[in-house]
Amino acid sequence: MVSAETVLAYLLAAQGLMGAGDTLVNHELLERLPRRVEARREIGLHSIREALYALIFIGLGCFQWHGALFIAVAIILLAEVAVDAIDEWTENQIRVLPQNERILHFFLVLNLGAIALSLVFAGWHDQPTALVMRGPDWLSWLLLFFGAASAAWAVRDFVAWRRLANARRL
Repeated sequence: MVSAETVLAYLLAAQGLMGAGDTLVNHELLERLPRRVEARREIGLHSIREALYALIFIGLGCFQWHGALFIAVAIILLAEVAVDAIDEWTENQIRVLPQNERILHFFLVLNLGAIALSLVFAGWHDQPTALVMRGPDWLSWLLLFFGAASAAWAVRDFVAWRRLANARRL
């Protein structure tokens, strides 16, 4: 039988792959968001979301958050949901989303719900409070890579957000 932690790791890997596809194809190649002044708010939200995903990928890819520490994971996931909701509203105010992006967002939200559910099934909240290191395997290394890439992209989008503020003043 597959453990909830293994399911969680695969769901996180799927989230990373879908998120990377959305960012590279839709935000960069098709829409060129970091170059569009009207997309400044969206880019700022993407920077926050990418920073949250860096925490999620690294935090859940490398550690189990037992007991009271589970609250930190719940707060980060709730913050991610809030940023996603604001981003969805913002996107619909400034641009027409390509159909593939709408579908991808649907699957990203479904998968995020599955991630949250797998965390509940893992039972970490019922354990004594501790931060437990996950054994290194290829999935934890992949999630560490996704976390580092998300952190780098968060910085990149933050820089674009700042640049677009200066472009708006011109």
